[in-house]
Amino acid sequence: MVKVISFGIQKGGSSKTTTSGIVAHILSQEYDKKVLAVDLDSQGNLTELLTQQDIYNFHERTVFEALKEKDARNYVHKVSENLDLLTAEDHLARFPSWLYESYRGNRSLVLKETLETVKSDYDYIIIDTPPALGDQTINALAASDAVVAMFEASKFCYSAIGRFLETAIHVQELVNKDMKIAGILRSLIDSRRTDNKALIELIEEEYGDLCFETIMTRTAAIGRLSINGFIDNPELNQGLKLYREFVKELIQRV
Repeated sequence: MVKVISFGIQKGGSSKTTTSGIVAHILSQEYDKKVLAVDLDSQGNLTELLTQQDIYNFHERTVFEALKEKDARNYVHKVSENLDLLTAEDHLARFPSWLYESYRGNRSLVLKETLETVKSDYDYIIIDTPPALGDQTINALAASDAVVAMFEASKFCYSAIGRFLETAIHVQELVNKDMKIAGILRSLIDSRRTDNKALIELIEEEYGDLCFETIMTRTAAIGRLSINGFIDNPELNQGLKLYREFVKELIQRV
């Protein structure tokens, strides 16, 4: 049965896109699973990361068009044998205005209903959300079996995480009672900084077992992933070491 997993937090620069892309890659390449990655951020960074193409190459062939039709079948792009992608570009920023001006129905369930048209083709659907608690994020949570809250060691992200989890709980109560919070992934951690260590410990004290055991440290190889991509990247194997441990945990939790 397909598992739909969202990665989110309303704070930018928290490694949502990088983590979504790497998880999709590992599941499709190393676990031999059929994976659909969904770029739900109008910046299109997941699209660029996975395809290494300009996002405007997919103009009018994106997730936004799929959402408007509530049918994803004509908008799925093949990245590799086991990995497909629903792309995004700037026009996805018009989704909220379209939703409130033109859509008649439960506005939280548009993505869920759209993905129903292709769910049977996949083992996992991975959703990258924008850095905001808006309609795209609500739709992602409403469509998901599990959500991973991203935490990077900063005061602003610490302030955001409680509100993100509260939003996820509201979505559980109102539209998706089967969605679970898979956990909090602590990422982009600089182990040399005492403030980073303190924030890691603080999150663990407050949220306990909700935190994944794997802690993602900053590495140059992953920092260059957006440039070097997943193909013919000599740094990739070493860069994915911690992510492989995280994926094992994630599979167990979902």
